[in-house]
Amino acid sequence: MTNRHRVAVLVLPGVLALEFGAATQIFSTDPHYELTVCAEAGSVPGSGFAITVAAGLEALADADTVIIPGYDDIDATLSPGFLTALRATHSRGARLVSICTGVFALAAAGLLDGRPATTHWRHAEQLRRRYPHVDVLPNQLYVDDGDILTSAGVTAGIDLCLHLIRTDLGAAAANTHARDLVAPPRRRGGQAQFIEQFRPEASGDELAPLREWILDNLATAFTVDDLAEHAHMSRRTFIRRFREETGTTPMAWLTDARIDRARELLEASAVPVEEVGRLTGFGAPASLRAAFHRHLGTSPQEYRTLFRHKTEPAQT
Repeated sequence: MTNRHRVAVLVLPGVLALEFGAATQIFSTDPHYELTVCAEAGSVPGSGFAITVAAGLEALADADTVIIPGYDDIDATLSPGFLTALRATHSRGARLVSICTGVFALAAAGLLDGRPATTHWRHAEQLRRRYPHVDVLPNQLYVDDGDILTSAGVTAGIDLCLHLIRTDLGAAAANTHARDLVAPPRRRGGQAQFIEQFRPEASGDELAPLREWILDNLATAFTVDDLAEHAHMSRRTFIRRFREETGTTPMAWLTDARIDRARELLEASAVPVEEVGRLTGFGAPASLRAAFHRHLGTSPQEYRTLFRHKTEPAQT
């Protein structure tokens, strides 16, 4: 077949096996693509294995798409030659794609400044701190920003690869690959990564008893003044101390805590969605649905279908 789309998988030291395997398997088995694995050095240590590649950075010169799988040492300094090659590849119009921590290479090259991007939720805050000009979207499975696309962990990387095929070849081709992988044919990029908990970990203890009390009374309709009074502080002092300990505002933390509790109920119980809203303080089902769409990109019922651990008869 002529005029095949040239895909280069660019491997960095400490490359993660699943991310590397997903990209190579998907694009090496489709006759519409020509796959090349390349690296700056001929032999690249992976996470528990090694990869020998036949092509160097020169392979980027004629690639239509370059995929950078995740790698272990995101604190490693990338060579000037590597960064220059990446910038040149982007400048000539190639499509750049990262899976998981591969986004750090794109950010190091300055290619994400002023642009939206995502990565695995565990690394999102580090990406934001190190590259403050990047618009980090930690709750996205993947972000398609035209010529640069980024994704979260390995399953989100598969979603993004299928999205690329859908863009290049159409839905039928993407669905065929999804069946081969026994993967969902399409998950929207805007659907949230399902992180362990939304509310941030606290770094201080002064307000810890208050936070525990909030978690025990999530169905209550709190205001900031209510919480400040319970903490025996002025409103201004309370907001400042709360942010110092949690990195966020009291009401944002409260919303995150309510989302976390609602997820627990949807995953592990048969409590009706209407009751979940009441028990978590969201109130009406419409308010719960709006919060889920805003934070998770899905509805409470869809979330329950995906993540419920066991099915129990619904109470009437």
